[in-house]
Amino acid sequence: MRQVERTAYDAALRTARVAAYPPGEFVGQESFMTRTGILDLARAAAVGPGVSVLDLCCGVAGPGRLVAAELGCDYRGVDRSPDAIEVARARATGLGCRFDVAEVPPVPGTDVDVVLLLETMLAFEDKVPLVSAVAGALAPGGRFAFTVEEGLPLTQEEREAMPAADTVWPVPLAELLGQLGDAGLDLRWMQDQTRSHQRVAAGLVAQLGAGRSAIAGEVGDRTADDLLAAHRLWSDWLGSGRVRKLAVVAEKHAGG
Repeated sequence: MRQVERTAYDAALRTARVAAYPPGEFVGQESFMTRTGILDLARAAAVGPGVSVLDLCCGVAGPGRLVAAELGCDYRGVDRSPDAIEVARARATGLGCRFDVAEVPPVPGTDVDVVLLLETMLAFEDKVPLVSAVAGALAPGGRFAFTVEEGLPLTQEEREAMPAADTVWPVPLAELLGQLGDAGLDLRWMQDQTRSHQRVAAGLVAQLGAGRSAIAGEVGDRTADDLLAAHRLWSDWLGSGRVRKLAVVAEKHAGG
């Protein structure tokens, strides 16, 4: 997906996304996370008033705006897409959120209390530089709160079936925990959100299929077909246990 397409994607898929989520669980997110899952993770990371939060790869910042509005914090979102940041700024009016265009890594900022990375760990083939950069930006005792697709690397057959497979890099849990530990981050909390993500993925398959013609009219036939194919694979993988979806909080060593 080209970055300039973010606004078109958001508009074209909004109806399907709203219908795919359980009532009250859609908050403008571009992922399978629910409102409940987002807040569970943020609360586990002790987000609250006076806490500085850096939201990496925030996109249009549906989850970030929810966290800022519900829990209160000093929120800053960054994303490489100027288009996405423009949308995020427009929708965050009155919340006191800050947004910047930036590539990740590196991770901007120092002595941050909480770094969020929602639904984007998957896109990094080599997660070591990312995790190290996050650890460097955190204050001692700071928390890295993220979601991750846990599982073995895709087979060649799976890579050929998955659109944009160059952004799909699951990781075994033991490998991820080792990377966190090497960066000075200790596991503090973990929640398996596979079931809720699979329900949303299955709902999106149904809604994208039903609205395929209208969606294709906005983003093109190829893109609409790729979206449907990718969501079908995710629904199957999450339902079969091929991939687990985990929400994780890791804490930087107090002396780090």
